[in-house]
Formats: sequence, C-alpha cells, structure tokens
Amino acid sequence: METLRQRLRSMDQKSYKAYKALEGTYRFPTFTLAIDHVQGDPFAEPSKVRVIVPRVKTALAAEWTDTKPRRIRCEDLLLRRVHRELRQWPLRARGSGKSGLVLIDAPGQKVFERTAVQVADETITVCLSVGLPANGRRILAKEAETIFFEQIPSVIERAVYGLREEDIRAAVELADQQHAIRRYLREHGLVAFVKNGAILPRESGVSDKPMQRGAVPFQSPPELEIAIPVPHRAEPVKGMGIRKGVTLIVGGGYHGKSTLLQALEHGVYDHIAGDGREFVITDSGAVKIRAEDGRSVASVDISPLIGTLPYGKETKQFSTENASGSTSQAASMIEMIEAGASAFLIDEDTSATNLLIRDGRMQALVAKEAEPITPYIDKARQLFRDYGISTVLVVGGLGDYLDIADCVIKMEQYVPFDVTAEAKQIALQMPSGRKAEGGESFGCIHERIPLPGSLNSQKGKKEKAVARGRHVIQYGQTDLLLYALEQLVDDSQTRAIAAALLYMERKGWFDGKKTVRQLLDAIEEQWDRQGLGSVSFRKGHPGELARPRRFELAAALNRLRTLRCTQQ
Repeated sequence: METLRQRLRSMDQKSYKAYKALEGTYRFPTFTLAIDHVQGDPFAEPSKVRVIVPRVKTALAAEWTDTKPRRIRCEDLLLRRVHRELRQWPLRARGSGKSGLVLIDAPGQKVFERTAVQVADETITVCLSVGLPANGRRILAKEAETIFFEQIPSVIERAVYGLREEDIRAAVELADQQHAIRRYLREHGLVAFVKNGAILPRESGVSDKPMQRGAVPFQSPPELEIAIPVPHRAEPVKGMGIRKGVTLIVGGGYHGKSTLLQALEHGVYDHIAGDGREFVITDSGAVKIRAEDGRSVASVDISPLIGTLPYGKETKQFSTENASGSTSQAASMIEMIEAGASAFLIDEDTSATNLLIRDGRMQALVAKEAEPITPYIDKARQLFRDYGISTVLVVGGLGDYLDIADCVIKMEQYVPFDVTAEAKQIALQMPSGRKAEGGESFGCIHERIPLPGSLNSQKGKKEKAVARGRHVIQYGQTDLLLYALEQLVDDSQTRAIAAALLYMERKGWFDGKKTVRQLLDAIEEQWDRQGLGSVSFRKGHPGELARPRRFELAAALNRLRTLRCTQQ
C-alpha cells in the first residue's frame, strides 16, 4: 500500500504515460488491489482494477453459495451494493477526459452471471474501471491518491464488509424459489408461469423498471391457475400456468397482449425483488421470433416453411444477403430449432403476415403450386409433435389460428380470461374455409457446419471485435447488427458475444468439422467449467461481461455476413 502511495506522489505532474508504472498488486489492510491495465491517456477507456477480499472476513458463509443459482445471486447482490456505494461519491474528480470516474458494470432489473463480481471459495473479487486523473495529460497524483486510499476502501468497507446475513438470506431465498419454479415447469409440462399480483407493464418504453402507478396487478383465470410449492415459504405460489403446445394470446388493441408476451420473453431471466416480474418465469429455451428485413442468411434449409422459389431456386440451402420478411422469419425459426429452442414466442405485429397465414379466399385465388410459402398455421402443431417446440402467439386479426390452439387467453383491460372453450365453439360454428397445406410432418432440420474463415476479425493489421452498445458488434470490417434480438437485454451480454466469437476464432474452433450446435455446446461447457471470463483475453481483469443465452449467441453468429456453412 505504501509502495503505491510513494509511486503516485513521485509521478505528480508527470506525463500521463508515467501511470503505467502503477500496474501491479498492492496489499491493503483489508484487501488486495490489482491494477491490471492502465489507460493510455485520460480520454481512453478507463483503467482496469481488481479488489480482492478474503471471503472468510465477510458474512458470506459457504452455505450461501452452495449451488450455482445461489452463487450468481450473491455475486449480483454484492455488485448492486458496490454500484450503490459508488453512486454516493461525486461522479468524477476534477480533470480531463474520464478523470476520476470509478465504475462497475451497472446492473439492471435482471440477474445474470457476470464477471463484475466473482465469488470463489476463499476470495471475493470486485472488478472496477478507474479513470486515472489528469490535467490535460499531466498526472494529478493527489486526486488519484484519493481514489485508491479513500474512495475504493470506503466502498469496499460499506458494500462488502458491511454485507449482513439478512441481506444475503433474502436474496438467496428468492433465487431458490425462482429455481424451484423453473424446475417445476420442466417436470410438469409447462412453458411459463405468471404469479398472481405480478406487475407486468414497465415504467416507459426506455425503462425496464416496473410501472409505479396505474398498473393492473396480474390475476390468473381460475381455469389456468396452478399452485407451485417453493422453499422458504409455507404457502405455494399461485398464478397462471401456460402449458406446452400452442397457446394464443388474443384481445383488442392496447389491452395488454404484447405486454404479457414481453413479460414472458424476459421471463427467461430471473428478476430482482420488487421488480413486479420476479415470479414471471419462462422456460429458458423460449425464443422470440420475428421478421427481420435485410438480414443475411447462410445455407439454411428453410424448405419446411418456404419451398422452391420461382425459376427453380432451391431453398434447402438458402443463402441471401438481403432476406425478406418471410424468409428472414423462416430462417430464424430453423436456426433456433438448430440451436435447441423449446418454445417460440411470436407477435403478429412483428411478423411477416404471409408466413403466418394464407386464408381460404387467397387459397382459392392463388393455387398452392404458385405459392412457395407454407404458412406457420399449418406447421405449428407439427413442430410441437415432431420436435416438442411449443408456440405462444399474440394475434389480433388471425382468427384462423383458433383451429389449432390448445389454449386461448383473451386480454381485456390487462385482465386475462381463458376463452378456449368459446374459441373452439366459434371455430366449429364459423369454419375458416381454408385447407391445410403443411403435409404430414414439419420437415427435416439439417445441422450446419460453419466453414473456416467465417470468422474474420482482422481490420488492417489489428483484430477488431468490439461491442458498440447493445445492438452492434464491430467484427473485423463488418458491423454485426443485433437490433432484432429482443431477448438480448444488456450491453454486457453483447460484449460477451463479441468476446466469445473472437475466442472461437483465435482457438480455431471453426475447423469445418463442428456443427453450430456443437460450437454452442462447447462455449457453454467452457463457461460452465472455467467461468464467463475465460473467453476474455484481458490480463487479470475479465472485462464487463454478462452471460448471454446460447440462442442470442447463435443469432449473432447467424447474422455474420462473413458466415459460410455446409450442411451435415
């Protein structure tokens, strides 16, 4: 510690590059400080610092992290405490550029496995970004000394050493309950669960916080209500269960259909206490599928949904640089089956209508021989029967889907009603007049093998694999656009995707032998075995990463315009 103090004082007013001499490890009375990387100038990305705390001196006993969900929740709890304490300090000291900034990867309403705080058997590691202070490009040693000897020790003392058992217990018990509900879904044939009293609407279109005023608490229809026993609670949790199969969410405009679907989309992640959606739990393999004009597609067999195109263009190995709405949505469905999805979440508003439906009148006017698209209405039940993939579909104007639904939920002024019996009666009394066009089965799914050279991070003489916010990754000379991935919900997930792609490229995983599914399995096994930070090439500090699902990683890979594949 005193070595660090002396080094700082000796470099006051020197050129900013003198800060490089700080890299190293320093022992403080209650923690170890590791300065892993020093920024090149005050305007560059802040320096990377780790604070390593002996776990035995904290309230975090071994029992609180004896399962993976518990460990992740404890890491999340500590992250939120550190973030809150950092916000109590002035945002920045005086100086140029990023001088005085002390940051940690900011959490939102959802709980992810992250690299910002890592709890091991003997240590707790807190990863910070620090803007080393300067006036112009001259070192401000006194301000830097304040950061290292006052701000960081105070934050660690209050956030980590100040952690109490009752704080841990509340967080861990919620994690146990959410994990128990997820297990219950798997064991009882359910796609999702929404607790009575849940607050589904969000504060605004740009805020993920719950609506504070005017939100209608969720109440399950009696016919769909289930009770799930959970630990740490005498009474079971009651709410609406959505069973596997084909479920429709219907209702008038602005009555809550899309709000319910969005809650289900985000229910693949756990939420913090007080979020309103902490007991909206969706099977982790549920994927939102939408149309995406202009995306690239690489050798996907979309023939189950779109057959031979005009002039004899085959679709068994379909590739394009500029997909239409229907071909993009069809490709996304096949790609997500390939990645191992368990359910599709679809909203009529963001879908290609001609992929969803072809009504009786249009069938009479345009012969099937002249229409290559087999609408999803004729494939959804086959998809469930052949591959076990359920569908939850929001529809406002496609009444023909009543013929294939297992369950119909009507939203009326944000209140759900089970209208399945009524819907079936209407379907019998008012036949659609359309003929099924889907054949006897959904069709074969051909595994693809990415070819060597599909990943190319070179830009000039350097590698470039950088996340630009949540929806853009600059990979080599191309921009990878992820705007259509509605379940990609954190910038740090995008950073992890960029890091994973670069890792796979550097390690030579694209060898022309591994299928897409095998690549996804391998990266998930790597994360499970060696940790999320194992794909980072940073020295010491693992970066600000949050774990994405395999489906968002697959979706990013599939949108690389350099991707070339062959089919197995």
